[in-house]
Amino acid sequence: MVEAVEKLTKKSEDPSRWYLQLVRMAKLADYGPVRGTFAIRPYGFAIWERIQRDLDERFKATGHQNAYFPLLIPESYLKKEAEHVEGFDPELAWVTRGGREELEERLAIRPTSESIICDFYRNWIQSYRDLPILINQWCNVLRWEKVTRPFLRTSEFLWQEGHTVHATAAEAREETLRMLNVYRDTFYETLALPVLTGMKSPSERFAGAIETYTCEGLMGDGRALQVATSHDLGQNFARAFDITFLDENQDRVYPYQTSWGFSTRTIGGLILVHGDDRGLKLPPKLAPTETVIVPIWRGNNKGEVRREAEALYSELRNSGFRIEADMDEEHSPGWKFNEHELRGVPVRVELGPKDIEKEQAVLVRRDTGEKEFVPRKGLPERLRTLLVQIQENMFVQAEKFRGENTRWAETYGEFKEIIEEKRGFVRAPWDGTEETEQKIKEETKATIRLLPFETEEGKDLVSGRPGSVANFARA
Repeated sequence: MVEAVEKLTKKSEDPSRWYLQLVRMAKLADYGPVRGTFAIRPYGFAIWERIQRDLDERFKATGHQNAYFPLLIPESYLKKEAEHVEGFDPELAWVTRGGREELEERLAIRPTSESIICDFYRNWIQSYRDLPILINQWCNVLRWEKVTRPFLRTSEFLWQEGHTVHATAAEAREETLRMLNVYRDTFYETLALPVLTGMKSPSERFAGAIETYTCEGLMGDGRALQVATSHDLGQNFARAFDITFLDENQDRVYPYQTSWGFSTRTIGGLILVHGDDRGLKLPPKLAPTETVIVPIWRGNNKGEVRREAEALYSELRNSGFRIEADMDEEHSPGWKFNEHELRGVPVRVELGPKDIEKEQAVLVRRDTGEKEFVPRKGLPERLRTLLVQIQENMFVQAEKFRGENTRWAETYGEFKEIIEEKRGFVRAPWDGTEETEQKIKEETKATIRLLPFETEEGKDLVSGRPGSVANFARA
């Protein structure tokens, strides 16, 4: 794959082109026949499976259960929550025929499932004893997007959506923040991605929510990406769908709801945060292959090297590593090195005649390129330690990048200059008005990514009015 790697555009020169090339060259995804649709290839799906498994275990540890709800949603259901349907209307795809018959009512292909799930909850909830309901759904959704990119913004994508119901507003708010923290922990501990958490501004809230909380990541090109959200829905959907229950005083009241979601968009964020000019860099906890053995043989020693590589493969696989042995005889070791670097395999194990003679192997880190010679007897233990160190280092490097690209603006002129020339997160006071927010968006293309939980006061750079500090960035 030397030729392919040489043709990969440098990330620093054209991040967009680099990204689109890498998704296909690393065999993560491929374009579908319908605009905005993509096939996730086995290597890309293996990454998604590891993310999914990590999150699913965390959901179940906090008392949630998985269920599944219908794909098709009657139009009348969507119309029950006016703000909700208005927010999604431009993205809806409709089914109007069934077989050869025109349907009496249009059916939307789910863009999200609040409306259809609320109809079931209306029947399932009768008493305070039925609460809380803590349900999560793994599924696909469809949103008719105009501009698409693999993983980052696609018409059809995979995700999970949690939908919970609670007796009190306090319980619902606690749940909303709990799930935000679950997401944050997954990003920190598994994806090595140091997201910021906080609240969305009112104009950026989920349609129908009373508060939206977000995880925001900073990509390698200095743009921000919303990678997970958690919504406090209050009683809005309960009132719209007439979900009520008898409380402990036998009064019929409306419950409080939450919803929260995380999608395959995260794989796009993973690529943009950790990838480099050589290709992918995968955190060991997510890598489908943690380590690959590349035997190096010449002439008459091929048989011996191959046998030793196969024996090492069996030893490491039996020690619990996700491992490959690249026994391809058509390509050179250098070709293989480039191929596995492109795929983001965290550690490469090189094994040649001299290594066999010295009873050692060479370990090469994907994150730093560093090499070390390790005795064969101590290889499993050293490899296990090294994978932990790589996971930690990738987080540290991403956190360092975020810190170096988070700046404070003292004037509106400085704000504009940073956004245009340096990008990254810009911290500045906001007076809380949509008027100011829209002016900044129109003039700089920057939006409020989040309002931090720890508030700082200051003077709005545009209006001069008092305000609280917000984190701005281009999306």
